[in-house]
Amino acid sequence: MDEKVLAGKTALVTGASRGIGFAIAHKLGQMGAKVAICARDAKKLGDAAARLRNEAVEVLAIEANVTSPKDIGALASKTEKALGPIEILVNNAGVGYFGPVQEADEKSWDMVLDTNLKSVFLLSRAVAPGMIERRAGHIINIGSLAGKNAFKNGSIYCASKWGLMGLTECMAEDLREFGIRVSVICPGSVATEFGSPASKKNPQKMLQPDDIAHAVEMLVTQAPQSFISEVLIRPTQKP
Repeated sequence: MDEKVLAGKTALVTGASRGIGFAIAHKLGQMGAKVAICARDAKKLGDAAARLRNEAVEVLAIEANVTSPKDIGALASKTEKALGPIEILVNNAGVGYFGPVQEADEKSWDMVLDTNLKSVFLLSRAVAPGMIERRAGHIINIGSLAGKNAFKNGSIYCASKWGLMGLTECMAEDLREFGIRVSVICPGSVATEFGSPASKKNPQKMLQPDDIAHAVEMLVTQAPQSFISEVLIRPTQKP
């Protein structure tokens, strides 16, 4: 972008070492934001940070497990200490489990729900007080069309994303009076490493990470008197 509309602002993007999260961090950096990124894999996180710096993005890379309340607290505090108050939070980190519900175990349930849903609660709760004090902020949750549609072998994943839809809508009602806008983006299948191993979809016809980043750009540049609460994104051709 020629105009750095987010110059001086701080954004935090979870699960940003690759795929959708990286594309979002890159887009926000292009728009002038200072960007904190987190992931569990230190090497991939370092590589992502280097790529962003090569694009002249001011970036802070923090290794963190978003299912850990301790890591969540450190992630928020380190970001604000290094870059300033968090004005944009993108809850992107996510994992999947795909298989028949009768064959799933409790460990898989906890892994998916803690990553896809509980982490959003923990991190949003960590940054909300500062946003309330400043009476401004964006919280953007990356959901899925799986949060609106059921499919075979998707019980645990759908449960996490349906829960995310409810959490997002209630957060929006809790925080809108303070000038904080809470939105959810629900993409269809995106051509990344994430997904069901059994998927036979054509990646050329799938959504691309930049499609989701473009939706984030739209949300954070919305006129201040309104907010877009939900964005559904589908490919033009069924993959």
